[in-house]
Order: sequence, then C-alpha cells, then structure tokens
Amino acid sequence: MDSGLEQQQQGLAKPALLLFSVFVIATCGLIYELVAGTLASYVLGDSVTQFSTIIGTYLFAMGVGSYLSRYFNTDLFARFVQIELMIAVLGGFSSTILFVLFEQILYFRLILYVLVFLTGLLVGLEIPLLMRMLKDKFTFSELVSEVFTFDYIGALLASLIFPLFFVPHIGLIRTSLFFGLLNAVVALWVCFSLKDPGYKVKWLKGVAFIVIAFLVVAFIFATKIQDFAEEFSYHDKVIFTKSTPYQRIVLTKHKNDVRLFLNNNLQFSSLDEYRYHESLVHPLMTSLAQKDTIVILGGGDGLAAREVLKYKEVKKLYLVDLDPAVTQLFKSHPLLTPLNKDALSDPKIEIINQDAFIWLLESKKQFNAFIIDFPDPSNFSVGKLYSLTFYKQLYKCLGDQGLVVIQSTSPLVAPKSYWCVEATLQKAGFKTLPYHTFVPAFGDWGYMMASKGEFPPHQPLPFALKFYNHDTFEAMCNFPVDMARRKAEVNQLNNQSLVRYFEEEWGKVN
Repeated sequence: MDSGLEQQQQGLAKPALLLFSVFVIATCGLIYELVAGTLASYVLGDSVTQFSTIIGTYLFAMGVGSYLSRYFNTDLFARFVQIELMIAVLGGFSSTILFVLFEQILYFRLILYVLVFLTGLLVGLEIPLLMRMLKDKFTFSELVSEVFTFDYIGALLASLIFPLFFVPHIGLIRTSLFFGLLNAVVALWVCFSLKDPGYKVKWLKGVAFIVIAFLVVAFIFATKIQDFAEEFSYHDKVIFTKSTPYQRIVLTKHKNDVRLFLNNNLQFSSLDEYRYHESLVHPLMTSLAQKDTIVILGGGDGLAAREVLKYKEVKKLYLVDLDPAVTQLFKSHPLLTPLNKDALSDPKIEIINQDAFIWLLESKKQFNAFIIDFPDPSNFSVGKLYSLTFYKQLYKCLGDQGLVVIQSTSPLVAPKSYWCVEATLQKAGFKTLPYHTFVPAFGDWGYMMASKGEFPPHQPLPFALKFYNHDTFEAMCNFPVDMARRKAEVNQLNNQSLVRYFEEEWGKVN
C-alpha cells in the first residue's frame, strides 16, 4: 500500500462520519437525477419519456463510473475530494445551465443528456472510492452492509423531500444549488478530517471554499437567475412564476395581453380567450335541459366557470383542478380576477383540488353536465384523462339527459389526435358532435360534445356574447377537407395512442 495513502487512512479520525457522507452523497445523487427529469418534463413535455430516458442514461453513466473507479489506485482521498467538488459544480449548477440554455441553443437535448451522463459518471465513482477508503475499518460484509444501507436510506429521503418540500418551496435552481453545497461540504470535511493531508489536499481545501462561495452566491441570487433565463424563453415580460409539484406556472404581460403558460405551453391569451371559452361552454349550456349542477374538470383559471355562472339556473358548480396553486392564483391575483369576474369566489362554486381521474372514479353521483378543459394530451399523465377508462366512468356519472364537452386540440394541426378523442368517446358509448373554431393565439381549435342520446335543439341565448351565437355554431360544425374525419385508434389506458398521435403531429410544427 502507498505509505501516504496509509497515513491518510490512519489519520481519518471518525469513519462513522465518512459513512454518514455516504448518506449525504446518495441523497444528492438522486436529487440531481430528479432535477434533470423534472426540468426536462417542464420544458420538453412527456414526463414518462423524459424520466425514463434520463434515469436510464444516469444509471448507465453510474455503471461506467463504477467501472472506471478501478483505475484510481493512489491518493484516494484527494481523488474523492476532487470528484465531490466536480459533482458540486456540475450537479449544483445543472438546472441553472439548462434553464439558461433552453431557448439559446439548437441542441438542447444533447446538452441535457451530456450533463446527465457526466453527473451520473461522477456519482458512480463516489461509492466504490468510499468503500476502498473504508476497507481497513470494517470487515467486507460489514462494509457492504453499512455502505449500501446508508446509500438506500439517502435515496429514500431524496425521493420524499424533493416533491414534498424542495420543488414547491425552493424551486429547481435552488434545489440543485443546495445539494451541490452539500457535496462541496462533504469534500471540505474530508479535507479537514485528515491529520496529515499533504499539499494536494491543502490546495483542494482552498478550491472547496471557492466552490462553496460560488454556490452560496448563486443560491442567494437564484430568483434573478431564473428571471434572466425566463426572459429569454418568453417574448413578453414575465410577471409571475411558481414551481409546484405538478408544473411550472408562468404569467407574462405585454400591454393588455396577459398570458398563462404551464410547463412552457400556452394556456390562454387574455386578448382572445373569450373565443375559446365561449365556444367551449355555451353550445353545451344552451342545449342542456337541466342546468342546476355542473362540473368543470380542469379549468383552474376560472374562465370557463365565468361563462357557466352567466346562467342563473346554475345552483351548484364543481371545479375539479389538480393544482391548488393555479386555483389560488386565479382567485387572488389582481390581474387575473377581473378576467374571470371573480368566478372562483362565487358562493355557487366548490373548488376541489384533486386528480380528476381519481375524483371521477370515486364519485357516486350523477351530474347534469361535464365541461372538460384539460391541457393537451402531451404526456401520459394527462393522456389518461382522455382514455377509454376515463370516458366510461364519465358515462356512468352523467345523467341521462346530460351533456359533456371536451377541448380536443387542433383538428387542423393534429387531426388524428382530434378524431382519436371522438373514437374513444364513441367506444365508451357516447354519441358525439364535433365542432371547431378559430382562436388567434392558438389557430383552429377543436371541441367534442358528447351525450347518451340524441342532442337536443339549442335554446336561445339569454344574453349577448362577444363572439358566440347560434349562427356561429352552425359554421363551427362544418369541417373542410383538411380537417375531415379520419380513422384513429381508441385511446386505451395501457397504450395511450393519443399521446403518440399528439407528439407525432405537433412535433412537425414545434
């Protein structure tokens, strides 16, 4: 054994603290993986694909790192400190780098996976080096047991604190910086724990202080870094941002135009949202025999609720939206409450912050109507809300004379996706009435009305609207050749063909 290495091992006063560092670095390692997967889901969509490919790349890189650790045979403590500092910098600044570069470079995915691979490679070196550093302090069976116990406990902790605390309360940039700091502190602790560290480790001690200083400064100014990155991502001024366990919420404003983005996808423009929401709500409401109990699934912005509440016959309106941060934002923000006419504070409305899929499966009631305003099916977690399983449960919960309307993406840009929604509804037992309209912020947009029986005739509108009337609706029901009905698969829960259609069709224009 190298005499310097032997002295270093003998100089390590508390092996238990080094074992505790296994717990710390295991927690940090999984956090970097979760940060990359979450950020990729925010900006690229399709959370299942992003997490799957990132986890696979990360684990493969860890395997490569573990293999390469065999070539580290001297100065293990110094090597370990170097690796910790490199992880602190690479993992700590990973979300900052990715947010800043997203709109700046053409090959963003390449940068993303290179960062994931390099971080996984370095993390893969950590545990083998630690085990070799501790091999003279424990028997082999004790060493393996102790190291992997702390490793797995650290992974469990990371999986719990990441979604429950760090993402909603600290955000992705500060989260990665915080855990980068932990890696740097581990490196610094190892430097200080050696009684006779040598010149190289003394030099690394100074580097560790510099890395910690940079991470602390970046942590303090993380909000400004995030604002700087998002100024490039959005053409208009960003006036509000928030990361929740479910999505990234961004509000922008230019003159009189307020826009909402969820996970980088435009949800509405205040200049023309009335076209979308009037078209969504009023064809159903003017065909509905009984209007006393209405359910809106999605629509946490309260804009569809605003239209429903124009009908005095409505006695109870349930709004089921997953993210409480969205409903609270649109219930309280001074720029947003005038848009929805304070609909979310109306005494007739009951807001339920729950997954609509679970809420519907657990529902024992029947309702007069469902107005479904979910985001587009760009990933499997949303695609389940357009599935045959969901629509069959919807059929059970709808009264015999009830109606359903669903926003169904663009029949012009994504015709297979659009007609897939109809095919799935029909398979669930519904009769369908497809229609579409032009919304300047989105282009030509489609809806699907559904019922258990024949569609009743439209009743007269009890008030004037900005855009919609019955003559307009007749035109909405006509589809030109390029949007005409085409054959599409049923969107089963186990295959999510709608998500595949959506990615394929929208990928050609994005």
